[in-house]
Amino acid sequence: MVEIILASKSKVRKKILDENNISTLVEPSNVDEDAIKNRLLKEKASPEIISKNLAEIKANKISQKKNDILVIGADSVIDLNGELISKPENRDEAMNILRKLNGKKHDLVSSVCISNNGLMIWNYTDKATLTMKNMTEKDLKNYLSKITDEALYSYNVYQIEGLGRSLFLDIQGDKDTIMGLPIKKIKEYLANYK
Repeated sequence: MVEIILASKSKVRKKILDENNISTLVEPSNVDEDAIKNRLLKEKASPEIISKNLAEIKANKISQKKNDILVIGADSVIDLNGELISKPENRDEAMNILRKLNGKKHDLVSSVCISNNGLMIWNYTDKATLTMKNMTEKDLKNYLSKITDEALYSYNVYQIEGLGRSLFLDIQGDKDTIMGLPIKKIKEYLANYK
C-alpha cells in the first residue's frame, strides 16, 4: 500500500478518503491562502486556476519534506459570476455570503493535486453549478442559526449533505466535488499508480 498524506485539516476530505478506503495521514500545509488568492486575482487568474494553484501549493509544500510519499492537496472556491467567494471568517461574513448567493446561480470549483518529492504528478479540477432559492432575510438567519461553527467554517456556508441542501433549487454536478474532493478521479489515478 502506498503511503499517502492529506495536506489539509479538512475533516470532510479526510472522511471522504476514509469512506473510500484510502488510508491517509493528515498534515495540514498551513499556507497563507488569502495572500496566494490575492496575488492570483491581481493576475486575473480564473477561479479554476486559483483553485488548482492552491491545491498544488498545499501538496507541494508537504511533499518537499517527505520523500517518496504521495501528498494530496485540495481546494474549493465559489465563483459567483467571476467574483471569488472564500470561506467566512465569522457569522457576519457568512450572512453576507448567503445574501450574495441568494436567488442566484454559482459555480463551486474543486481541485485536487497529488505531489511526490515536491512536484505535482497529477491534478484534476471539477465544477458543480448550484442555484440557490430566493430566500427572505428571516429564512437566511434561521438557516444560519441551525449551523454549528465547525460546519460553517469547514464547508463554506453550506453543507450539501446536511441542512445546506435545503438552500438550493437546483444542483448540477458531483456531490463529492461539492464537498471538496472529487474522489472518483483520485481513485482512478491511485488504482493505476505504480
